[in-house]
Amino acid sequence: MQHSEVPVVTEIAVADDGAGPYGIATGPDGALWITLVHSGRIARLTLDGEVTEYPLDAPTCGPTVITPGPDGALWFTRYQDHRIGRITTAGEAAAFDVPTPGSGPYGITAGPDGAVWFTEMNTDRIGRVTGEGEITEFELPVTGAFPSAIVTGPDGALWFTLNQANAIGRMTVDGDTALYPLPTPGAAPVGITSDGTALWFVEIAAGQVGRISVDGAVEEFPLPDRTAKPHAVVATGPGNCWFTEWGANRIGRITVNGDVTEYDLPTPSSEPHGITVGPDGAVHAALEVGAVARVS
Repeated sequence: MQHSEVPVVTEIAVADDGAGPYGIATGPDGALWITLVHSGRIARLTLDGEVTEYPLDAPTCGPTVITPGPDGALWFTRYQDHRIGRITTAGEAAAFDVPTPGSGPYGITAGPDGAVWFTEMNTDRIGRVTGEGEITEFELPVTGAFPSAIVTGPDGALWFTLNQANAIGRMTVDGDTALYPLPTPGAAPVGITSDGTALWFVEIAAGQVGRISVDGAVEEFPLPDRTAKPHAVVATGPGNCWFTEWGANRIGRITVNGDVTEYDLPTPSSEPHGITVGPDGAVHAALEVGAVARVS
C-alpha cells in the first residue's frame, strides 16, 4: 500500500567536488559523520550545517560504510585499499590492514563483544577488529556470496546480507554460521538493520524490503516501484524502518505490516546511499551528489 504524504525534506551541502558522500552515522559527539568515497576524506556535519573535513592518508582508499564503535570513535571500511579505518571525534585517523589481500571490506558494525565487525565482499569472509587493530577473519561456508551490510542482532549475533548468494547470514562471536536463503530468486540483498526485535533488509534487485526473525523466518514486502533499487536501511523502532531508494531518488518508510510511504528528494538523480537516525531524531541520508538529506 502506498500513502500520499507531504514530505518535509531538506538538503544540506557537504561537498561540491565530486567527493561522493556515501556512508553516514551519528557519532557520540552529537554530529553526523560521512564518508566521502571518491576523495578519501571523512566529513563531520553538525546539526546547524557546519562541515569539517578530515583527509585520510590515501585519497583513493575509498572510505565506504561508517559506524560508531564501542570505544567512542568512528570506524569505517576502506573498500579500495582493503583496510579498516578509525577516526576519533577530534579527527585523528588510523588504519589497519585486513590480512587477506584484496578483501574489499564494505559493511561494518559495532559488535556485541566490544569489537567491530565487518564484511569482506571479495573474499567471502567476516572480519573482527579490536580497538587495538587486531583483526581475525572467519571464512563463510559459501563462495561468491558477496557479503555486504552487517549489523548486531537482538540475539547477540552478527547478521549480514549475502548479495550474490541471495541469503541472510548469521554468525556468532565464535564464528559459527547459519545461512537463510531468500524466497525471491535473485533478490540481491544489501542493507540490513535491527529494530531490537527482528532484522530488516532491502533487496536491491527485487525492489523489496524483507524482515527476518531471529529464528530465520523471512517475510518480503514488495515496494510500489519494483525498480527503486533500495540500498540501505535503518530502524527507528520496532517495526518501523526507513530506507534509501537509490534508483528512484527517494527515501522510503515501511511499517511492520508492510505499509510504505515514500519521500521524493529535491535534487534529481541525487543517488541516496547510507541512512541513519540523526542526533535530533530525524532520518538523514547521504547523497552522492554532495549533500545530506534530512527527513522529518
